[in-house]
Parts: sequence; structure tokens; C-alpha cells
Amino acid sequence: MDPIDLPMPMVRRPPVTADPDALASALRERVDGEVRFDAGSRAAYATDASNYRQVPIGVVLPRTPEAAAEAVAVCHEHDVPLLSRGGGTSLAGQCCNAAVVIDWSKYCHRLVSLDAGRRVCVVEPGIVLDDLNRRLAPHGLMYGPRPATHPNCTIGGMIGNNSCGSTAQTYGKVVDNIARLEILTYDGVRMWVGPTSDDELARLVSGNGREADIHRHLVALRERYAELIRERYPDIPRRVSGYNLDSLLPEHGFDVAGLLVGSESTLVTVLRAELELVPVEKHTALVVLGYPDIGAAADGVPAVLAHRPHTLEGVDDQLVTDQRIKHLNPDGLRILPSGSAYLMVEFTGETREEADGKARELLNALPNGVAHTWYDDPRHQSELWLVRESGLGATAHVPGRPDTWEGWEDAAVPPERLGDYLRGSQALCREFGYGRPAVYGHFGHGCVHTRIPFDLETAEGVTRMRAFVERAAELVIGLGGSLSGEHGDGQSRGELLVKMFGPELIEAFERLKAVFDPGNRMNPGKVVDPYHLDENLRLGAAYQPMEPPTVFAFPADDGKFSRAAARCVGVGKCRSLDGGVMCPSYRATREEEHSTRGRARLLFEMVRNDSPIDGGWRSTEVADALDLCLSCKGCKTDCPVNVDMATYKAEFLHHHWAGRVRPRAHYSMGWLPLVARLAAHAPRAVNAMTSAPLLARAAKALGGIAPERDLPAFAEQRFTTWWRERGEPRGSGRRGQVVLFPDTFTDHFHPSVARAAVEVLEAADFRVKVPTRAVCCGLTWISTGQLDIARRALRHTAAVLRDDLHAGIPVVGLEPSCAAVFRADASELLPRSDDITRLRDQTRTLAELLNERAPDWRPPPVDAHAVVQRHCHQYAVLGFDAERDLLRRAGIEADILDAGCCGLAGNFGFERGHYDVSMACAEAALLPAVRRAPKDSLVLADGFSCRTQISQAERDRAPAHLAEALAAALPDPPRESMEPPGTRPTRLLPAGATGTALIAAVLLARRANARRGRG
Repeated sequence: MDPIDLPMPMVRRPPVTADPDALASALRERVDGEVRFDAGSRAAYATDASNYRQVPIGVVLPRTPEAAAEAVAVCHEHDVPLLSRGGGTSLAGQCCNAAVVIDWSKYCHRLVSLDAGRRVCVVEPGIVLDDLNRRLAPHGLMYGPRPATHPNCTIGGMIGNNSCGSTAQTYGKVVDNIARLEILTYDGVRMWVGPTSDDELARLVSGNGREADIHRHLVALRERYAELIRERYPDIPRRVSGYNLDSLLPEHGFDVAGLLVGSESTLVTVLRAELELVPVEKHTALVVLGYPDIGAAADGVPAVLAHRPHTLEGVDDQLVTDQRIKHLNPDGLRILPSGSAYLMVEFTGETREEADGKARELLNALPNGVAHTWYDDPRHQSELWLVRESGLGATAHVPGRPDTWEGWEDAAVPPERLGDYLRGSQALCREFGYGRPAVYGHFGHGCVHTRIPFDLETAEGVTRMRAFVERAAELVIGLGGSLSGEHGDGQSRGELLVKMFGPELIEAFERLKAVFDPGNRMNPGKVVDPYHLDENLRLGAAYQPMEPPTVFAFPADDGKFSRAAARCVGVGKCRSLDGGVMCPSYRATREEEHSTRGRARLLFEMVRNDSPIDGGWRSTEVADALDLCLSCKGCKTDCPVNVDMATYKAEFLHHHWAGRVRPRAHYSMGWLPLVARLAAHAPRAVNAMTSAPLLARAAKALGGIAPERDLPAFAEQRFTTWWRERGEPRGSGRRGQVVLFPDTFTDHFHPSVARAAVEVLEAADFRVKVPTRAVCCGLTWISTGQLDIARRALRHTAAVLRDDLHAGIPVVGLEPSCAAVFRADASELLPRSDDITRLRDQTRTLAELLNERAPDWRPPPVDAHAVVQRHCHQYAVLGFDAERDLLRRAGIEADILDAGCCGLAGNFGFERGHYDVSMACAEAALLPAVRRAPKDSLVLADGFSCRTQISQAERDRAPAHLAEALAAALPDPPRESMEPPGTRPTRLLPAGATGTALIAAVLLARRANARRGRG
């Protein structure tokens, strides 16, 4: 074909003139899915994980690929830009645009077919990589490329970015692992594409219609630019920048699917993908090598590559330091070898001996002076890999340091030139005043990740950022490298591609764009005819956020709510589907707005000065997004940058409802401490009324409580009443005094927990004290945003405990959420109170106290199997190491669940409208685990919410507090620790799980455990 038949480069970004209301109406009428043009949805999708922000026209969540195809047709008819989005974790700005965004992740996540014999499968774009690999694992197969975001990245997004990850060392990039793609052009051409034989290509180009035209133009592109492609495309493992025109070359089989991989939604819409699979690695060995500096580590890469490792990653000492400062991955950091930079080298084998043998060969070949360690067990390997995979989150928002940003974070050079690049880039950082940013990445492929402390909030800082990036690009190109080695070009690097490829190949990119998208409606302004790298910045010189006064101190964010709202870096870990706690509402809904990231985006939009969210604290969009936040605090620990959405929600609710009538649940459950004290005067009468169906329905309606819920019964005798009637404290007291804190839940609902704790503490030779006046941590007021009342409650509690606090007496919290308030929230609500600081420092859980102050005490031998649910606040704030150790010392064979939030989460699961989400959270992992547990196993949960959720869902299980299990195993436990027969409503017996019932359960569990041991 004569080159003159090639289409001219596409038109420059044409203006959008469509009526958004008419567009939204047409999409709703014709698309099987959800269509959202509201301000909240648009704000949530306004940015990705990059430095850029563009508010979309609207968002479509199709239920099937066919529905997505219909959405494309509607957009074509209305002539509006279009963008496909997967996990939304792109770092170069390719997932945000003033376009209609198709979010594939909520519904289109099916594994369509699997041919295990051929090792191929067909998937929809929204399937998450880890979810796919879980489904493939029973067949001994997996998808090879594995980015660090594997728990939440989608296959569609990986195709768009040509993703890689550490395993690309062996399996290559996504382009190397694609068999075929089903694609749709903006003007409606739908076809499967892949490698094309000469005969098939001849048939295609001889036909009529748009499909034939596309293939004829692609042939012409190949003929015109083949030699330039061979000359100017870097011959390196990680050339991700630019379009994959090399896939059209004869030596690559005229692979149209390969051409479209990495095109960042700028050419076509991918409807389905046929993936090439690889066998699951059976055995692995991980070697970590220590070097004096990162340049020396890079210089050692070629010698390590000679041993053909499965993966070869690098990290420097700055990344290690950042993780130590942020208290991340202590187990992995502890087992690193000596050195200031590290290479992580993984080998695989059919047997452990084979993998270990490869590791030994490398170690035997090492020069003297290279420190090393190596492990072939999954636990230690996982701990070490977390050090590497935490890179992005660990280097963002490091306390005491300037914020760091992407923008020059994934360049790649030939591996043999890696040391030169690292030394050159470090010199460049020093020249521009950026210090020595942390460095990590895929060193075996010469790909380096970093985050640099750019100043993106002043004109001078943005100008300096641009100058740095242009100089860094010249450094990489001079070494024969690629501007992007993994994250793609988008807006960050699109403008710089001419430096790497030259104007002739840029023209080829433009002509390719014109072949598939002549109207420039597919993700315009990215890769081709790009926006400038300093346009559309999420911050920028004009960024002047609202700085409202707050009740919480926000000490980690310089006291500024705007900084807290901007803390999220978009990595999307909150969108993972299993493991950890974060984010239960996303796992239940698969909604971006109900993820930690989505809520953070809305809060960020709320405080900025040009946003769809313009209501400030009164914003209904933000309120709606926060409504399904369980305030579990999982994000406080699981989020790589420690977003604390529970605190943000409490602050927002405080202002949102200030001076207004609040929701009914804020009164019925927010004021629970007062309600409980009133009910304590006549608990039998109150329980009788709330047990009567008609009265119960009325009470729930009046209190804004979910009609599906049972109302917990009040104890007939509070713990504090029992304590006063008990008389003088008992026990030797040789280990000193402890204050047992009588929280509302324990005192009024499950007093047997506190009585059991008294027995255990006295058996351990402590002298127990209980406050003589009413005390409260303020939790229920905090979670409902009634912060002035919460502070008043905390001041009162500190006053009551003042003498004990000044005497240094520890305070034992039995309810994890209340102890977590003392350890975290209280000092942020009252940062200038010395007594609150003392309370924070002296509060301990029962297990922490016993481990710290009675390490030689031998707990009673429970000798039983137990399923253990950690309370979310315990997981996020207090930690569970002490409980784990105490369980072991008590002979409890503990199956500690990694089941996430129970779903009840204090008041959340009781509130009207939350029941379905609450139960979906529980059904995700917790309740199935309880059902799978043998009937003679204990079910332990220290949190009142966790026990209530379990007992209301599984009536035949009796969840207990750890204190109750220990007390039940004490020799000849006094009758006072048991629930007096007949004094508790039958419907609450499972929640209490105390007294005779618990002792019987412990004895049965012991016998069962003994039988299993004999077996």
C-alpha cells in the first residue's frame, strides 16, 4: 500500500458540545448498568493515583461487556470523549479525563472460560488479578505479570498500562502474555485481534468495510515506519513508553492485540481478553543481598542475572528508613542482611531442593563482602516481599519530611547501565534540591521507582519540577532507556515522547491514533497530542483549599484538615477483596465512593476551591459517601499512607449536623451510655418491653434502628453494682494495682466479661480497682460526630481517674474500641491535656497487662481450639501480638481469622438502612469461618460488636471474651463469676457465653483437642 493512503494525524482535541442531561438520559435508557452524572460520582473519579485531576462528564458502570458496547455507541452518537477505567491506580494521569468514564470493576469481573490444557482463559476487563489467580489456582495455573497492586488492579487496567511487576523478570510484560483481545472502536467496529498470519492478513486487507480499512492502514504503517521502529525503539526488557508499533513487525507476527496493549484507552475499548497462563510456581527460595550503597547494588545486577533468577528486585536504605519511621513491616526489616541497599533475588523450582540449589549457586558465586540471607519458607518470604511492595505507600507522607510525589517514578534503562542511571539521577536530585529520595524497583529489568519531593503548590515549584523531569528524560534517553518502564505515559510523559522517539515516530503514533480514533475521542490528551505535564495538576499554583477549624487536632497533618483530605495517594489498597480489614464497605458494595479512596477523594474535593462538591461541611454528597463507612479504623493501619477515615467521618458529622436535628440513631445510640444508665434502674421491665414484638418495632422505629436487628438485652445486674456488693478487693496484690475500666458495653450488657477479668487479674496477683463514679470513653459520641459531648465525657473520665493516673496505675480496657479511644482518639480530641496523655500511655488490654507485668504468670490451661475474631480497632490501634502470645501460653490452638470487619461495628450495623451491608461484611469471611469451625471449638471475640454479630447470626454459637475463657479454666472458679441461672433472657445467652455454659464449652473443647491429639 502506498504510504499516502495512511490517514493524517488526528484532529486536535475538539470541544465537547453535547448536552450532559441528554447524554445521561440516553445512557440510562439504553445501557444495562448504572449511570451516574451526580456531583459525588464525578468528584470520586476526578483523579487516579497520579498528580493530575480532571472532572469527568459522568460515570457508567456496565453490567456486561455488551452494555459497555452500548455505552460506547451512545457516546459516539453524542460525540463525547470516552475513557475505560479498571482499578484507577494509574500513576501518569491516564485514568482521569473530562470524559465519560466506564468503570468495569463493579460488575464485569467474570472468568468467561478456561482451557487448562492450552493454558488460556478469557476474562472480562474488571476482574482483579488476585481474584483471577485464586480461581485459576485449583488448575495449577496463574497469570504471570504481577504488579505490586495485585490485590486490587484489574486485568483491563493491566492491559491498558502494559503492566509488569516483579514476575516480569520471568514472564515478561502483559504484551508478552496476551493471546487475543476483543476490541471495539469508538465508531462501533467490534472484532477479536491477535497475532495474524500472512494468509489471514491477506484475507483481511482484501475485504471491504472499516475492519479491512483498519488492517490496510496498519500494514501501511508497518511498511512506512518499520526501519525507524527497529532503530529507535530501545532494545530493553522494560520499554513501556509509546505505542507498541513493534508488535506489527514481521518478527512479532503482526500482533494487533500486542499493538493495542499499553495504549491507555486512547485507541479502542477492550471488551474481553484471552490471556496466556503459566504454571503456578511450586517452590521458591528468596535470597537478599546487602551492598554498601544503591549504586553498588545496581552494579551487581548483571552478575546476578547470569543465574537466571525468577525475580530480581532492589531497595535502598532510604526506603528501609521510611518504613521504620512509619512502623511498617517490622518483621521483614528485622531479617534484612547488613548493608545500605539490597537486591532481592527469587528462584523457583519443581522441588524445594531445586529452588534451594539455585540459591546456593548464587551465594557460592558472590564476591567477598556481600552480606546475604535467604529463606525458602512462605512466612519469611512474605515478610520480605512486603518491604519491597510497600514502596509507594512507605515513601508518601513520611513524618517530618516533605511530601513526595510521582511524576518521574518508573524510568527504565538497560540493566547493565542501571548503576550509571542511579548515580546520575541522585546527582540530579541533589542539583535540584530534592535530597536523596528512596529508590526501589525491578532492578533485573533496569526499572526504577521513586517518589520525589516536588513542590506542586507554587508556580516556582511546578517550574522546577518540569525542568527536573526534562533533564531526567535526557539522562534516561542518553543511556538507551525508556521514559516509562511500567506505569505508562499518560500525561506525565506524553509530552516527552518526542525526545525518546523523534518527530517521525511521533507522527506514526498520531497516524495510528487516526486509524482507530480519527475524531480523537478516546482518552484525548494522553500519549498523543498530550496535555503538558504541568497542566491539570491536582494541586498546582492555584490550589487554595478551605482550612476550616476542627475539633480533632490532626497532628500528623500539621493540624490541617485539608492535608488530611489530601493524604490519599490513590494506590487503591482499600479496593482489595480479601486480607486485612480495609475496606469492608467496598468489599460489600464494590463502589468507588464506598472505598477509603473514594471517600478521601470526596473530602479532598470538598475543601478545594473549584469542585463539583461545593457544599462544604453541609455537602450531601460527602455525607452519602460516609454513610456506609463503618468507622472500623482498618484504613488507619492497612492504608499505606494511614488515612484514618473513621476520624475524618467523625469530624465531618460534627460539622455537618451542627445546629440541626440529627438522625434518630445519633440520639438512641450516640447517647447509649446515658440510655444504659437509665435502663439500669429497671432492666427487667426494659427487656420485657423490647422483647415484645409490637413494642420492639416501635422502639426501633423511634430510635432509627434496623428492624431486622434484635435489641440487646440489658444485664439485670451491672458489673459496677456487683463490684460494690462484692466488698473488699481480693488477691495478694503483689504485682500492684490495676484499674479495671467499666465501659458501657461491658458494664451494662456483658458484665460477666468484667467479672471474669477480675478473677483472672486476682489469680495473677493484681489488686483490682474499679472507678467509684460513672466513667465513659465517649466512643458512641465520637462515632456519631458529637465531639463536644465526647470531649466532655473524656474530661470527666480523666478527672475521675486522675489520682490513679498520677500514681502510674495501669488502666485495663476490656472493650477494644474503648481502649482504642484512650490510646488514639482521646489525645487528638484533647491534645493539651496531660491527664489524657497519661491515660493514653497507661491504657492496656488484659493481654498486654499480663504479658508486660506478669510475664512469669502461668495462665490456666484452656487446652482448646478456638476461632478468634480480632476487633477492628484492636487490629488498627492496639495490635494483637499480646493476645496472640497469651492464647499460646494458655494452650489455646488459635485460628486467628483474617476475616476483616464483623460488619456490626458499634452503631453502624444497628442503624436503619445498614443491615444488608452489615451482613454482607460478616458473610464475606467471618460467618463462614464460624460455621466451618467444629462445634466443640471456642469462638473468641473481645469486641462487644463482634460477639453480638456472631450470636445474632449464628444462634448455636456462644462467642466469648478471652477473659471469660481464661476464667472458666481457672481451678474451681467461684460461682460469682458465673451468670446466675435464669437471670438472663434466653435470647441473649449466646452473646454472654458465660458461667456454666462457657465452662462446659471449655471442657468439651479440651476433650476434643485431646482426642485430636491422640488421633
